[in-house]
Amino acid sequence: MSRAFVVNSGSSSIKFQVIDLDTETVVESGVLERIGLTGGDAPSHPDGMRMILEQLGDVSTITVVGHRVVHGGLEFTEPTLITDEVIDSIDALSPLAPLHNPANLIGIRAAREVLPGAPHVAVFDTAFHHTLPAEAFTYAIDSSIANRFGIRKYGFHGSSHKFVSERAAEFLDKPVSEVNLIVLHLGNGSSVTAIDGGKSVDTSMGLTPLQGLVMGTRSGDIDPSVVFHLNREAGMSMPEIDEMLNSSSGMVGLTGFSDMRDVEDAISRGDERARIGLGVWRHRVRHYIGAYVAQLGRVDALVFTAGIGENSAHLRAISCQGLEHLGIVLDQGRNESDAREARDIGSDESQVRILVVPTNEELEIARQAVGVVHKSTAPTNE
Repeated sequence: MSRAFVVNSGSSSIKFQVIDLDTETVVESGVLERIGLTGGDAPSHPDGMRMILEQLGDVSTITVVGHRVVHGGLEFTEPTLITDEVIDSIDALSPLAPLHNPANLIGIRAAREVLPGAPHVAVFDTAFHHTLPAEAFTYAIDSSIANRFGIRKYGFHGSSHKFVSERAAEFLDKPVSEVNLIVLHLGNGSSVTAIDGGKSVDTSMGLTPLQGLVMGTRSGDIDPSVVFHLNREAGMSMPEIDEMLNSSSGMVGLTGFSDMRDVEDAISRGDERARIGLGVWRHRVRHYIGAYVAQLGRVDALVFTAGIGENSAHLRAISCQGLEHLGIVLDQGRNESDAREARDIGSDESQVRILVVPTNEELEIARQAVGVVHKSTAPTNE
């Protein structure tokens, strides 16, 4: 038996899965929270890793450790075997993802300390989007400043978009190179990607995960002048504005709730603020669907995934409502099915297939990590 240990480390948490690589099934999974804090699950990340490994028992079957890393910048466009030099490079990218890369590195260092004999591989959220054309990733600002500071669209949720697009192509019984897809990864963090023949050609998130759709606590797209206005007129500092846009905006800013289930409950009680907030969410989703139909030309399937996309029939329905002129026609009965597997929820007359495809970012990370190890140990012809 060979297993992959998949790690998603936050600043005070460790999420993990152990995946049997022969059957691609989850053997163990869990999460440690409030690490280093009073009453937390562990006093430090290395201590947390040791606790996890003690829980797992025999770790000799762990043949690879896959680490989710949010930002790979321009340097990392594919999964990469972790070395000290790679760690330094990931650390140097921290200004592009100050909330994520440092936390990811804490987990990498802790895991390497307690599992020094296994290869460790970094799998980057941004890597899938390295195929974006220049017209899609370039911001219209002073190019010398953009080049100096790495300011461009990078995109995120890459592991999910890659996994789901390949699974959707399999469901359609076509090679991924022959299908055009719009994949909606809808959760507390949300993004939409236009995928042309297996390649990301546009995506809603940008330099950071803040751009794009309305999310649980993130604003998504706004006029950049809002930042300057709040600084000048409200006297808010840049850190305060940054915190507001990332942590107290989006649905929680609009409605008081970050969880869409709570928003829908509030609407059922006649909450006007929640009703308008959901309308803003829907407006932005439909905006991106329409934009990516225009970008792709031919769309084989609209694909819903992640927590909201997989589980909320109502939010899928309002996302598709009014798009019949684009060939997107939902079937109410199929949409309301509680089936858990990949499925088609479009009507028979829908020109664009409408799919629900469960994502599995951990399995995708495991697959990519194994691929790196196999590549690094493959014999050469020299």
